[in-house]
Amino acid sequence: MLNKKIISSVLGLMCFALTLGICVQIKTVKGTNSTVSNNYEENSLRAEVLKYKEKYENKYKELERAEKTLEKERQNATQNNSELEKKEEEITQGNKILGLAEVTGPGVTVTLTDSKKDINSALDPSSLVVHDLDVLSVINELKNAGAEAISINDQRIIPTSGIICGGNIIDVNNEKVGAPFVIKAIGLPEQLAALSRPGGYLERLKDDSIGVELKKSNHITIPKYTGTLTYHYAKTIE
Repeated sequence: MLNKKIISSVLGLMCFALTLGICVQIKTVKGTNSTVSNNYEENSLRAEVLKYKEKYENKYKELERAEKTLEKERQNATQNNSELEKKEEEITQGNKILGLAEVTGPGVTVTLTDSKKDINSALDPSSLVVHDLDVLSVINELKNAGAEAISINDQRIIPTSGIICGGNIIDVNNEKVGAPFVIKAIGLPEQLAALSRPGGYLERLKDDSIGVELKKSNHITIPKYTGTLTYHYAKTIE
C-alpha cells in the first residue's frame, strides 16, 4: 500500500512538471511568434517609408530639372527684349521674396541645443529643452532685425510656415525637425547679431542653461521652399 502511494505521488509530480513544461513552451512559442510578427511589421513599414521617400526624391529631382529647363527657356525668350527681361526680373525677385528660390549672402547662424544639465536637478524639467516658442521667438527677433531669408534645419521659412510643437520634436512646414536647431538668417550680420544683446531672448535661454551659439558669416546659403503654396481665400484685385 505504501509503495502504491509513493508511486502515485511520483506520477502526480511528474504529470504536474510535464504540464508546467508544456505551458512554458507554449508561452515561449507565442512570445517568439509575436516578436517575429512585430519585427516583420516594423521592417515592412520601414521598407514602405523608404520606398515612398525614394519616390519623393526622384520626383523632386525631376521637378528641379524641369525648373532649370524652364529658366533656360525664359532666358532665351527674353534676350534682346527689354520688356520681357523686366518681367523675368520681377519673377526672380518675387521668387526670392516668396522663398521659392535658393539664396546666399551674409548673415548669422544661431544654434539652439537642449541643456546638458541633469533633468532631475531642475525644478521644471521642461525648462531644459528647446521649445517651439523659443524657436519662434528667435525667428521673430531675426525678422525684426531685418532678416531677408530664414531657415530652420534647412526648412525655408515663408509667410505661411508653421512652427508647432510635436512632443520632443518641432514641426516646421509639416516636416519634423529635432535639436540641435540650426537657424540661418541672411541680412546685415552686425544688425542680426544684436539678437545676443544683454536682456535679449538668447540671454534668457542661456539663463535657463539652454545651449546657444551665434556666428556671423559672409557666406550663408538658405535653400528654397520645397512645398506647395496654396491660397484659398486671398484673391488678386483686378
